[in-house]
Amino acid sequence: MQPQILGVPAKAPIARTDVSRGTCLHRLRGDVAVPRGTFKLKFHRPTDVPRETSCILLATLLTFRKLGDLLARIIAVANQKGGVGKTTTAVNLAACLAAAEQSTLLVDCDSQGNATAAIGFVKDPSRRTLYHTLILNEPFDRIVQKSQVDRLDVVPADKNLAGAAIELVSAENREYKLQAVLNEIRERYKFIVLDCPPALDLLTLNALVSADAVLVPIQCEYLALEGVSELLDTLMRIRRTLNPALEIEGILLTMFDERTTLSRQVATDLRSFFGTQVFQSVIPRNVRLAEAPSFGKPIIFYDLHSKGAEGYTQLAQEVIANAEKRTGTGARSAHSGA
Repeated sequence: MQPQILGVPAKAPIARTDVSRGTCLHRLRGDVAVPRGTFKLKFHRPTDVPRETSCILLATLLTFRKLGDLLARIIAVANQKGGVGKTTTAVNLAACLAAAEQSTLLVDCDSQGNATAAIGFVKDPSRRTLYHTLILNEPFDRIVQKSQVDRLDVVPADKNLAGAAIELVSAENREYKLQAVLNEIRERYKFIVLDCPPALDLLTLNALVSADAVLVPIQCEYLALEGVSELLDTLMRIRRTLNPALEIEGILLTMFDERTTLSRQVATDLRSFFGTQVFQSVIPRNVRLAEAPSFGKPIIFYDLHSKGAEGYTQLAQEVIANAEKRTGTGARSAHSGA
């Protein structure tokens, strides 16, 4: 069946194997299946982290959140480990959301500028980037670029952004710079996707402070599990101090190879530990998906009929369904088992 931008049926659940679930649960600092929205971290009490429901907010934020139906949902794609598919996920999720008639903004927060290149922008030293608005206070309208995808705008990045991480150290309200920029334009979009760098630096911190939710890509290999608990510990610290409304959008399994026992075992262990916080959509290891960035195209424009395109269209539908459920405009969530 050919994949479609809308109405893609959910994939069948991943087949479970007789591999012991304890094999990699010890890497996640726990040995008990944790229900949706709950983390058990060493030295911390279990903390509820709902996906679609907002946390208890400060009184000063209540008025702002009442307008939530009219404001963009900001999703940060973050994992401090490199090579797990953050940029691929940010670019293709944003493109699939836009193709599903959701006005979307993609913000490249990585000084490597990989998301900027993957969406089709060639290097241009004269182009204004996220650096100019964070450090030089350039107006947003002079920074944003129209992409080749209808309803998808891009805030590009380049190597100058590496200097921003240093210049922000002495800046006033340094953790809130990106939040101030995005708050001014949130009513223009339905989704804002942030591609974070592979490090827990000030740029990633700015993204997490400004985000409503975090999407965590995890490669289906054991080494990719090593930093998960540290990332979740960081998220808990941010919720306690800088962004009490931060939620978990979901955990996304990437580079999944159904032919290998290793991928199936990692997927089984993650679903056992995190429950329904793991997206039903799975991103397979796919050559066409790897080729697309070299042509400057999202996978749905490079090869719509590939398994990679199918995986990201399904992910976009889950994200849209979760947002609709959160705002009360959808009948059921994509995670409801339909």
